[in-house]
Amino acid sequence: MENAMFCYQCQETAGCTGCTKVGVCGKKPETARMQDLLIYTSKGLSEVTTRLRKEGKEIESDVDFLITLNLFTTITNANFDDDVFYDRVKMTLKVKNDLLNKLTNKENLSEAALWTSEDENEFDKKAMTVGVLATENEDVRSLRELITYGLKGMSAYVKHANALGFNDVSVNAFMQETLAKLLDNTLTADELVALTMETGKFGVNGMALLDKANTTTYGNPEITKVNIGVGTNPGILVSGHDLKDLEALLIQTEGTGVDVYTHSEMLPAHYYPHLKKYKHLVGNYGNAWWKQKEEFESFNGPILMTTNCIVPPKDSYKDRLFTTGAAGYPGCKHFEGFSGDKKDFSEIIELAKKCPAPTEIETGSIIGGFAHEQVFALADKVIDAVKSGAIKKFFVMAGCDGRAKSRNYYTEFAQALPKDAVILTAGCAKYKYNKLDLGDIGGIPRVLDAGQCNDSYSLALIALKLKEVFGLDDVNELPIAYNIAWYEQKAVIVLLSLLYLGVKNIHLGPTLPAFLSPNVAKVLVDTFGIAGIGTVEDDLKIFLG
Repeated sequence: MENAMFCYQCQETAGCTGCTKVGVCGKKPETARMQDLLIYTSKGLSEVTTRLRKEGKEIESDVDFLITLNLFTTITNANFDDDVFYDRVKMTLKVKNDLLNKLTNKENLSEAALWTSEDENEFDKKAMTVGVLATENEDVRSLRELITYGLKGMSAYVKHANALGFNDVSVNAFMQETLAKLLDNTLTADELVALTMETGKFGVNGMALLDKANTTTYGNPEITKVNIGVGTNPGILVSGHDLKDLEALLIQTEGTGVDVYTHSEMLPAHYYPHLKKYKHLVGNYGNAWWKQKEEFESFNGPILMTTNCIVPPKDSYKDRLFTTGAAGYPGCKHFEGFSGDKKDFSEIIELAKKCPAPTEIETGSIIGGFAHEQVFALADKVIDAVKSGAIKKFFVMAGCDGRAKSRNYYTEFAQALPKDAVILTAGCAKYKYNKLDLGDIGGIPRVLDAGQCNDSYSLALIALKLKEVFGLDDVNELPIAYNIAWYEQKAVIVLLSLLYLGVKNIHLGPTLPAFLSPNVAKVLVDTFGIAGIGTVEDDLKIFLG
């Protein structure tokens, strides 16, 4: 508790134990503490909404959206702006106090449900007492944080679905009921383990909700070649994950002479029929999020960050970095409004017109669009290849990329795979190998990119479809191995969802999460066969038997 901060929610946390002075991500102690307080007040509000539901009283969707956005705003690399967190805490307390007046049964409410203040100095004092380390028992703390990070990841799926007009009241209620349960000191470790698995179950529901929202709104992804070179027009670069914000910008830039490029996790936007129809969506610029300091510099035009992941910007381009939605950075212009709201991006467009065209950093194209419906359309071809022995193994290499040199393991692993192996991927982890010339198997590319980390649901559906086609009783009987890279909390909910679906023997790297206590890690190892990574040579021996 004497630390300036304590955060260990991401893979790059200092020493694989925890950031205590400043975040490796660039997060300052004050910001970390206010994020802790926002989670605490969101738990208090969730306890109230959960009781109101039990009393048969309806919760307005704006309250659900607020709690979802609170969780998403605290995800790694999303928002670094202290003012945002102070304002969000105030708003959360106000909403909670208003709802308390509607509550009939106020007995035995937790301190989080009752605590309130309008004094920012009191916020700082309170924040020092409600962080991760406030839970003294290491195993209980580990399970609480595992669940919390799963909920943060789930909030990303739900928030993006909400932006497109899709909502699932049962998912909202579960998220809030679970936040409230994390305040309950009577829950045993076994009960928290069960709650962890239930979080995985609702994680699948949240993923299904977003998949429905995306495909209903923009069509099913199609196999698409995406240009990675540049044109001669000025451009706007869109990063993050929010397709609704990208669509709004595409509509507003049509006919202006300004091109739009995707970056990092926005690459899969090119796969959707209703987005690729915009001819000025000309390509993808750069690589995964962690290279943005160099790539944002050379892009020359304005950048719109719609969600995480933000790297603290250099002064040389900070004045052309804009944020919206859950994203934010001090000194960068922020466009207010929920991502489903109409936003006026004319300021970005006018700036773009005054900027030179992007500097070319690479040429050629990459192929993607292998989401579930597209793979199902190729099912006969894939099944024939498996039956003939042309494809002997699928490797799910989904997840996140990051700065650590140890992540070169995934490039080397992809290169070392036998030529009869196919990689199934989603998320920015693909940037470790999606530009390698790995060839194809009978016309089937050896890297099948399903899309964003938000599209990991496709990989689960593909596995379940293969299980059905081959008439297997257990998904683990399929010739599929899981070698997943993780970085932040969306990868946590993907992991919990896979565990709920019964997938075992997942390898997770480049390090196991710091928030797993030895006892909790042992449960995951003994029950599900979770393992870390070793050398490429040794791991291939394990995977290939």
